[in-house]
Amino acid sequence: MADVYSFGNGQANGNAGMKDILGGKGANLAEMTNLGVPVPPGFTISTQLCIAYLEKGEFPATLRGEVEAAMQRVEAAMGRRFAADVEPLLVSVRSGGKFSMPGMMETILNLGLNHRTARALADESGNARFAFDSYRRLIQMYGSVVYGISGTTGDPFEHALEAVKRDRGVERDIDLAAEDLEALVGTFKEIVRREAGRDFPDDPWEQLWGAIEAVFRSWNGRRAVDYRRVHHIPDDLGTAVNVQAMVFGNVSEDSGTGVAFTRNPSTGTPEVFGEFLVNAQGEDVVAGIRDPQPIAKMRDWLPEVAEEFEGYCRTLEAHYTDVQDLEFTVERRKLYILQTRTGKRTTRAAVRVAVDMVAEGLIDERTAVLRVDPAQLDQLLHPMVDPDAEVTVIARGLPASPGAAVGRAIFDADRAASQAESGEAVILVRRETSPDDFHGMAAARGILTSRGGMTSHAAVVARGMGKCCVAGAKEVDVHELERRFEVNGVTVEEGDWLTLDGSAGRVIVGQTELVEPAPGDDFLRLMSWADQYRRLRVRTNADTPGDAARARDYGAEGIGLCRTEHMFFEGDRIRSMREMILANSEGGRRKALAKLLPMQREDFVGIFRAMDGFPVTIRLLDPPLHEFLPREDDEITELAATLDVSVERLRRTVDTLAETNPMLGHRGCRLGIAYPEITEMQARAILEAACEADEAGVEVHPEVMVPLVGHVEELRHQAGLVRETAEAVFRERGRRVDFLVGTMIEIPRACVTAHEIAQVAEFFSFGTNDLTQTTLGISRDDAGRFLPLYAARGILPEDPFQTLDQAGVGRMVQMAVELGRRASPKLKIGICGEHGGDPRSVAFCHRQGLNYVSCSPFRVPIARLAAAQVALE
Repeated sequence: MADVYSFGNGQANGNAGMKDILGGKGANLAEMTNLGVPVPPGFTISTQLCIAYLEKGEFPATLRGEVEAAMQRVEAAMGRRFAADVEPLLVSVRSGGKFSMPGMMETILNLGLNHRTARALADESGNARFAFDSYRRLIQMYGSVVYGISGTTGDPFEHALEAVKRDRGVERDIDLAAEDLEALVGTFKEIVRREAGRDFPDDPWEQLWGAIEAVFRSWNGRRAVDYRRVHHIPDDLGTAVNVQAMVFGNVSEDSGTGVAFTRNPSTGTPEVFGEFLVNAQGEDVVAGIRDPQPIAKMRDWLPEVAEEFEGYCRTLEAHYTDVQDLEFTVERRKLYILQTRTGKRTTRAAVRVAVDMVAEGLIDERTAVLRVDPAQLDQLLHPMVDPDAEVTVIARGLPASPGAAVGRAIFDADRAASQAESGEAVILVRRETSPDDFHGMAAARGILTSRGGMTSHAAVVARGMGKCCVAGAKEVDVHELERRFEVNGVTVEEGDWLTLDGSAGRVIVGQTELVEPAPGDDFLRLMSWADQYRRLRVRTNADTPGDAARARDYGAEGIGLCRTEHMFFEGDRIRSMREMILANSEGGRRKALAKLLPMQREDFVGIFRAMDGFPVTIRLLDPPLHEFLPREDDEITELAATLDVSVERLRRTVDTLAETNPMLGHRGCRLGIAYPEITEMQARAILEAACEADEAGVEVHPEVMVPLVGHVEELRHQAGLVRETAEAVFRERGRRVDFLVGTMIEIPRACVTAHEIAQVAEFFSFGTNDLTQTTLGISRDDAGRFLPLYAARGILPEDPFQTLDQAGVGRMVQMAVELGRRASPKLKIGICGEHGGDPRSVAFCHRQGLNYVSCSPFRVPIARLAAAQVALE
């Protein structure tokens, strides 16, 4: 197989379907050549060669001959010769992976220049300034890319350039004379000699091979590696190298360069959108050195070129049936298209473009559904920091819950709640949150913690409520008692304004303008198409009627997880809960639980009404009892007075209930077995609410979920209590409602004995947050200390609490599904962990044959779209 593929001059031995070999850029250059688009000729060195070079550190012996033969074809097409002293051919060397990674790898322009060829270029063009400007750019790029010259106090090349401009009293590069630029060439060569310990190579062939190697090496550069990790691009694809004849936009006033999109990448408006510069090279547009002109003004400059360019925009968009991002150069009124690729765009633009292109007949509805990245739908559903706003970022943490919020920093939950009640916008700042903070979290606009990960208490609760949250901002040193935090020399006191960007994990000092979400008709139309194709149902995790109603607005088809413990932290409920915990006898506990019963029943009635016609899965009490008790001395003293018990007794209870490892302690079904009256009260509240709602004409489908089951006998015990209580309620109420009893599968033993558990359970719901912890032996609250290191070293491909670990945890899920359905073929199975809103985890659930996924309300559209895409793919 050849390693070098030529393109240009109307012929190409490649096409758009060869991205695995030619990379995206090379494949598109070949395709444009085949379409008759004016592309400067060149050749592409394959991606496979990149991987081989990085592994072996050398090129195959045959490559040099292939490159020289390809260069001869470029010379023939251009009527110039590489390394010649007369009419020299100059080339660019650019990267190009299979997937677009804009700006992440290296580019070098003007290769082939030395003092002789620069003088020849000056004589030929009659423009010495252009020739030596191109030469100094080559030395600067080559020194930076090939030799890694950057300087400890900034770019030494830029320092030298700025010094010359100061000496000449000019502000723009373009105002320097040819003599200045020729002198700058000498200065730049001295910088290379000083910083790299070697001379800049005068031999154009040596320049070329050095550039090719540097571009291949840039595949493993820090920027490229980080970009691939964020965008889930495999490391073993490699980059191609594209060597292309240079055309010059900086040769005259009827020359120029620009970048354009075939549609507006921010809004999706069907108009050519971009910028251009007269008498400039390509990097000037993106470097911000000069102010570019909007593309619409090309018609005032060179109207015939503008018309030709717009025609190619239409041709390429119609051919690729997608928005194109083009780079172009005009050399003495002749237009060249240097590159086309699929245009990056905002989610708002992506949705509009997909819907518009269906209306225009360019694509069908199935293709439109596949065009939008599900994960990016968050941008449409939450407020965002205005992208045009100037902000001061003082810290970064994890983007734990998307959106943005502005408020005054408050350091305890009680004060956050009271301030919010008085109308103040509040940001709750804590080292880490606990269930005790729930009321403050509910009142706050956003939540900031210095500890915790993507599935910490703060993150999970915030996502469930649709609150912006930045978690695990390790640099933030929170002093809760002093009501302040310090970070990077900045002190934020209570009452100071903060802005949180939960989508990017940014902590911003001061008030910042926000952009409110407005999904619009295009979004609704796209989602209606998605619903036609998906097989997986999508439920929501919701604990209140308000959350349930919001989730239905976003298309939820039921509740997959209602966490009853969150209901106990509101108002007087926490007092009754604490009375129950402190009771010395079953009678005392039942007395306290009797106070909670009507409160729980009322909540469930509201949720059943909000989910009229859809199933509602309600999890029985899950967390250990100590989470409902205070921890600090002043809080213990205050509670003792409120409950009229001694401080000593209360502290003794707190100490008794404390556990070394509460996640594996006295919680879930273990509580219900130890204190069956808790299960009875909750079952009664659920079934009484169902009867009450049913009597009011609401279609109810309650599902009672027993948490943390590891042995079938645990479930048999709890299911018996639920069904016995249900029969009592039905006798009292004089009506029956259908209901299911199932279990949350969240520990490994439940997976490997699923065939036994399925004989009692009427449904399974995977709690993948805890199943990930118990399978990997990793605490999600402490994993932030080492998971980033694991990802950086390739031990784990990504955070398993964000995307399901399919090789490990996924195998447990697969096993439980197979065993469970072998014992009970019609067993309903879903997932209610945070993974239910992660697109790749949703795809896994589809492949395993699950019936539904459940996620926080704001992630319901993400799951709907992801489910449709995996069904189509």
